[in-house]
Amino acid sequence: MALTIDQRDLEERAARLVDAARKAGADAADAVAMAGQSLSASVREGKVEETGRSESDGFTLRVFVGRRVASVSANALDDLDGLCERAVAMARVAPEDPFAGLAGQSELARDFPSLDLLDTYDVNADELRDAALAAEAAGLAVAGVSKSGGASASGGVGGIVLATSNGFSGSYLVSRHSLSMTAVAGEGTGMERDYDFDFRTHKADLDAPVDIGRRAGERAVRRLKPQKVDTCTTAIVFEPRAARSLVGHFAGAVNGASVARKTSFLRDLMGKPVFAPGISIVDDPLKPRSAGSRPFDGEGRTVAPLTMVEDGVLKAWFLDGPSARELGLESNARASRSGSGTSPGSTNLALSPGNISPEDLIREIGTGLYVTDLIGHGVNPVTGDYSRGVSGFWIENGELTYPVSEVTVAGNLKDMFARLRPANDPDLRFSTIAPTVAIEGLTLAGR
Repeated sequence: MALTIDQRDLEERAARLVDAARKAGADAADAVAMAGQSLSASVREGKVEETGRSESDGFTLRVFVGRRVASVSANALDDLDGLCERAVAMARVAPEDPFAGLAGQSELARDFPSLDLLDTYDVNADELRDAALAAEAAGLAVAGVSKSGGASASGGVGGIVLATSNGFSGSYLVSRHSLSMTAVAGEGTGMERDYDFDFRTHKADLDAPVDIGRRAGERAVRRLKPQKVDTCTTAIVFEPRAARSLVGHFAGAVNGASVARKTSFLRDLMGKPVFAPGISIVDDPLKPRSAGSRPFDGEGRTVAPLTMVEDGVLKAWFLDGPSARELGLESNARASRSGSGTSPGSTNLALSPGNISPEDLIREIGTGLYVTDLIGHGVNPVTGDYSRGVSGFWIENGELTYPVSEVTVAGNLKDMFARLRPANDPDLRFSTIAPTVAIEGLTLAGR
């Protein structure tokens, strides 16, 4: 698939929207233009189930009349003036928002770093099909795997343009490649399934299909004949795939909009210890070839790495313009476009690794549960109460023994963060990065 998104055309259309909005009576305006193209292929049991090509093209105009704001979206600009007139009319009758507004000119990005986000590799449907078939075949070749839950591969490119009435114009292209396989082991009521996947900006960085399929098969087989365990208080070890969710819960708790609404369990802990000494968490939008990277934020601000936790102490919230104004702070360029407006959030968020291997960490734990899969969304963002179904492997005498399922882990994220201990094996492939982590003293609800 040739990369055919015309950035210049997107830039011109976004600029036309902003100019037309000002002529229609807006005091200020910004416009986002986005386009995307992708190819995908999915297979099951050696046969192609589906191939697809998708294309998207859309625009969102946001207009300000004083402190009143309104947004409109469209897929085409056939009636540019009419669209802008409707947006301004909507803004004039909207309630005032004291925190609305564009980024100040001094905050706007002028230089855009090269982050190597665009892969010029031309994706084609035959290669995607062959990759999915290879992953599935590798999974089926694992002893104990009884069937395939399917495999899929995709590749694409997307473009985004932001233009504002106070002089900002920026754009960038990103590519995306993914491959996944689901394997089923066992028969009848004793069947277990698991998966493996990879997701990269550049195809050359994508794990080999045979490795993805093999790992999916091995994970499924390891889950056969699970047992239950007694309810107890014990140590829980989260593999990196599961540990990423803990970093995600932290990201939600340090979202400036949640803090302003008083719906974050960390809202009163700025400048105080949240994690153990030695732990840091950094958000880096300038990481080359990474899924969360970007040369400017959703309001056009200059981006830079941001330390969220330093030596265990909470140092920052994720702030866009509105949340920063509401909290009486300055934005740290963490705005993402979200439908009709912006919302603060992370880019590439990484929990620092420790200095102990996961094997040694498990040996030191001695007894507990090694979690490989999480079920449900039992987290209260206001209190930090945590309760999730899990499956994994029982740890006995410092070794993984038998598989465990149908159990629940419960605790409170404040206590969990304070006791969290990381290993030295961060999974660097994704925009949320975590190593294996261990947390002592959690409740395990079993039989």
